[in-house]
Amino acid sequence: MISTKRFRVDLPLVFILLLGVFLNTYNIWLDTYANTYYTTAVASMLQNFHNFFFGSLDSAGSVTVDKPPVTFWIQTVSACIFGLHGWSVILPQALAGVGSILLIYLLVKPSFGAAAARIAALVMACTPVAVAVSRTNNIDSMLVFTLLLGTWFLFRAVKRNSVFSLLGAFALIGLGFNMKMLQAYMILPAFVLFYLFAFKSTWKKKAGVLSGAIALMLMISVSWAVIVDSIPASERPYIGSSETNSVLELAFGYNGVSRLTGNQGGGPGGGGDRGGMPMGERRAADDGANAGGGMTPGAAGSDSGSAGTTGGQSAAGSDPLPGGSGASGGSAAVPGGADGGGMPGAPGADGQGQPPGFGSGGPGGGSGGMFGTGEKGPLRLFQSALSGQASWMIPFAAVASVALLAGLRRNNFTRKHKESLFWLAWLLPGMAFFSVAGFFHHYYLIMLAPPIAALAGAGWSEMWSAYRGKSGWLSWLLPAAVAVTAAFQVFIMAPYNGTIGSGWTYGVGLTGAAAALVLIALKFRTTRFSYAAAVAGLLVLLIGPSYWAATPITYGLNSMIPQAGPSGGNDRGAMGQGPGGGMMPGDGSRDGAGSGSQNEDGASQGTDPGALEAGNGNGPDASADGTGTGSETDRSAGGWGAPGAMDGGMGGRSVNEALLAYMKAHIGSTTYLFATSDYNTAAPYIIDKGEKVVTLGGFSGNDPVYTTAQLEDMVKTGKLKYFLISEGGGGRGGNAELAQWLAQHGKKISSEEWQSGSAQTQTGTSAANGGEGGRGGSMTLYEVTIEDGGNAS
Repeated sequence: MISTKRFRVDLPLVFILLLGVFLNTYNIWLDTYANTYYTTAVASMLQNFHNFFFGSLDSAGSVTVDKPPVTFWIQTVSACIFGLHGWSVILPQALAGVGSILLIYLLVKPSFGAAAARIAALVMACTPVAVAVSRTNNIDSMLVFTLLLGTWFLFRAVKRNSVFSLLGAFALIGLGFNMKMLQAYMILPAFVLFYLFAFKSTWKKKAGVLSGAIALMLMISVSWAVIVDSIPASERPYIGSSETNSVLELAFGYNGVSRLTGNQGGGPGGGGDRGGMPMGERRAADDGANAGGGMTPGAAGSDSGSAGTTGGQSAAGSDPLPGGSGASGGSAAVPGGADGGGMPGAPGADGQGQPPGFGSGGPGGGSGGMFGTGEKGPLRLFQSALSGQASWMIPFAAVASVALLAGLRRNNFTRKHKESLFWLAWLLPGMAFFSVAGFFHHYYLIMLAPPIAALAGAGWSEMWSAYRGKSGWLSWLLPAAVAVTAAFQVFIMAPYNGTIGSGWTYGVGLTGAAAALVLIALKFRTTRFSYAAAVAGLLVLLIGPSYWAATPITYGLNSMIPQAGPSGGNDRGAMGQGPGGGMMPGDGSRDGAGSGSQNEDGASQGTDPGALEAGNGNGPDASADGTGTGSETDRSAGGWGAPGAMDGGMGGRSVNEALLAYMKAHIGSTTYLFATSDYNTAAPYIIDKGEKVVTLGGFSGNDPVYTTAQLEDMVKTGKLKYFLISEGGGGRGGNAELAQWLAQHGKKISSEEWQSGSAQTQTGTSAANGGEGGRGGSMTLYEVTIEDGGNAS
């Protein structure tokens, strides 16, 4: 019989999805490069299959990025279809963010109903960190979508008692591992627990099926890594940011255990404790320390620029910004990079190549958090450092969990109870990890968004049912949840009163209190307004998160280390004023003077992000000595604090057309345009011009990608001729041999031959640096030619 059941469009869901589309995609076309580190890799991956398969950072396929390539494969396909643009590499993550909203709805609705599912979807759509990450080409949004898709297969497996769906669920965790390695396994406890309690079978069969599913997950997880590690090193790229040129070591070391401990021994050429941070994830700090990635030994910190020593004031000297003095600090109070700790050998805040907070106090200077992530402990997610990203609805979800599990008994273990336990088993281990982790970034907190959203939606439905019951302590949970959550949100918003106006804070506090009081007043009355009051109470709690979720649009966003929040707050939960309004932790003057003090938490005081341009010690109107003159007015009027001025951490670097023309005219049949020490210099030429450029040391210039013998061979065989190196970049250790080799075999090309006249008159700017914005000084072009006998010609 043909079913006559009509398909009905859920109009509230359509509205929520459209809201998600708007928040995740509006103005992404203004982000020129997105996260330049990853966009450079995508540009290289477009050049040939070798680079595509390995996820190569540069055109020569010499070094990989520090993550597995699955997400970048997707981005490369998008760039192949639409062309290489910032928006085309962001688009997959933006769509994944919208897809996550839909999946949350589909996961919650069967057991808890349409109202609960709509609320869960709305909470997910308005989670600030989820929006911020989805508007970049960072991996996390795609990872969360993949894990939610795995959750859908898991729930389907339990509902249909399907082993194949179960295998698909665990296989997707394995796929997630090939996006961001061990971060994908944060969901594993929830998967195992839910399967054991919800799958209908004997315990013996459950154990067997579970073993097979985990084996499949592990096999998929390490498949790419094993293939790559089994290929001789001479036939594949160096594994960026690894110590032993191994993907597995990278996965379980830098991208694994070190995330928890915050400690890691010195890597290749690193020369000491790296603060537990993979090289390839120190994007922001490295951009502020050495954009040219030069290899000249002993030159670290040679630039005397002193921008950003304003103690938390803007360049104009009046506007307080995150990262100012005080225990709460700011986003800029970060002593390290985009995804890790301090850079040994990099120009640092202490003038010794290592930022403060990485001495006897351990990584991050003790308990203050390595990257403005608050003090370790059970309340870390409720501190101002992190609360503005994903914690808005945690109090509501906590109270809701009481309602969800209140009826749980041994003989009353319903599907609702099992799914509630699943979401808690996702949320609680994640909260525990972020409470004690040695290093992570704010945008990692997107991992908490799905369980918080699901518990909020499902819990609201249960609390409303209890509230209608009129009697018993459970009936008081709904007004209590509204009141407690509103109070917590006032705590989050209050530090930003000077930026957003106190009306928002008072509005949330007063309307939240009013909603709770109305719910209490109507509790013993039968009225049609009770449901409206319950919905209104929930919507009031989404005012603050919605405002924060919109800030990547209104204030701009730093695609390298995205986070949400209005700029100008007094805590670390805000975005600083880096490019596009984003924060650039660790940015400072190149002589190490930019962040030389410590707050009482022991965390390094960050340079004023409002006075810095990513990758330089200069503000947008900085003078040659690094003294910034940019003002808040400059930023709001379309400077780099305004949406659309985002450069993905390239710090205004662009192609030097005069340099390009010179090399094109003299390169002859040489395969590669030039070689440089790290991706910052190479990026605009690879992305904008599609040129073939070699990076000698990966992201930071520190990976031992090439030996001098290999470089000699490349020169002799006509693959390489020019080297573009920063004069004052300061080797990060491990590059002294290459610098000596260049000194012996290289011929300096006078800047008059390859710089435009205007560039020669601008010292300390990106134009004077050959368009690269060299982090440690001006750029020098070397020509190297070696005869068969090994002598320079």
